[in-house]
Amino acid sequence: MSSLRFGPYRVELSNLDKVLFPEAGITKGDLVEYYRRVAGRLVPHLENRPLTLHRFPDGIGEDGFYQQAAADYFPDWIATVEVERASGSDAAAVRHALCNNAATLVYLANQGTVALHGWLARAPELERPDRLLFDLDPPGDDFAAVRRAARAVAGLMQELGLTPFAMTTGSRGLHVAAPLRPEWPFDRVRELAKDMADWLARRHPDQLTVEQRKAKRGGRIYLDVMRNAYGQTAVAPYSVRALPGAPVATPLALDELEDSALGPQRWTIRNLFRRLGQKDDPWADIGRHAAAPERARDVLSELLGDRPA
Repeated sequence: MSSLRFGPYRVELSNLDKVLFPEAGITKGDLVEYYRRVAGRLVPHLENRPLTLHRFPDGIGEDGFYQQAAADYFPDWIATVEVERASGSDAAAVRHALCNNAATLVYLANQGTVALHGWLARAPELERPDRLLFDLDPPGDDFAAVRRAARAVAGLMQELGLTPFAMTTGSRGLHVAAPLRPEWPFDRVRELAKDMADWLARRHPDQLTVEQRKAKRGGRIYLDVMRNAYGQTAVAPYSVRALPGAPVATPLALDELEDSALGPQRWTIRNLFRRLGQKDDPWADIGRHAAAPERARDVLSELLGDRPA
């Protein structure tokens, strides 16, 4: 047993030699140390966002589970928020953990939390998202098609006065996000994202689609905007994924979408800090670029012909 102290908080650590990623020999101690080192970059992206934890106490070779409710045994210094279910649901409210400091991040890693997924809204404005998100996955192994799709999404965001931020997911694809002022409810933001996807699919009919049924996509990239909804989550920037080699969701500069060597699992807990030592964090000031969704809606309506230019 050992411990780490973060100001007034002390995190007790246990079983640090337990192997969580068998193929790579990565231990819980390695995971805890990674999250300790990356906390300064990761925590600002998760602050006040309700969490869903992807936990693997016995390693990724065994069954893991998703956890929404903060456990009763979590320390009382871990912030939480009670979240009401969407209207029309009779499910009980859930008290989610919030990752608002490095101590919380390290504590959750010590509990076998490999990946952290956060809402697109922050407490207390949980019904008003501050991110609009496109989730892009390849239908096969053609990651070049995903890069092209991400560039198309980013280009439209810029046309609408939004600032795009790209990220490898550490799994199969890319996310393209735009920071928003939290002025609109989820339903309106999702409608905006859906109309953006429709416009892109019409502009690039051979490459992009909004067809939800895989059999009808014809090898095109599906423009998935379904995460823009109350209660949905997205993997956090710099989160590890529960996959062989411990890949990491990694923020990108937009020009990196031109790199033919880019892949969704290019960075792992073993090489990410080399990248961070050579390159500024592309998402470091994402909040300063938050745009008004109303303005983006107005410009898109002009593109769609809903109102005169």
